[in-house]
Amino acid sequence: MDGFSHKLVLVFFTACGVLLGAALLGSLGAALVREPPITVMLRIAQEVKIWAIVAAIGGTFSTFEVFESGLFRGEITAVVKQLCYVLSSLAGAQVGYFILVSLVGGQEG
Repeated sequence: MDGFSHKLVLVFFTACGVLLGAALLGSLGAALVREPPITVMLRIAQEVKIWAIVAAIGGTFSTFEVFESGLFRGEITAVVKQLCYVLSSLAGAQVGYFILVSLVGGQEG
């Protein structure tokens, strides 16, 4: 595997881990304050999904810089790579959400 595919895998699992960690630890906090942990876990997972994507691709500013250089300077390869990173992080966050839904028995919030 080359650097590009390595980064795709890292981005995927980073997004998945951010979402799972936030939702699981958030549900622990909900249990401590006597709120329904499963409901809170699914709500947090839904709310944190976009932040997991942003965290996995390393913030939005560098992504916009690459899009700018790709579109206005003709570096289409850089734009395609960034789109792949965004799609990989989106897939990782979605897989994390599906894992949580599976853990709670398929009940979506």
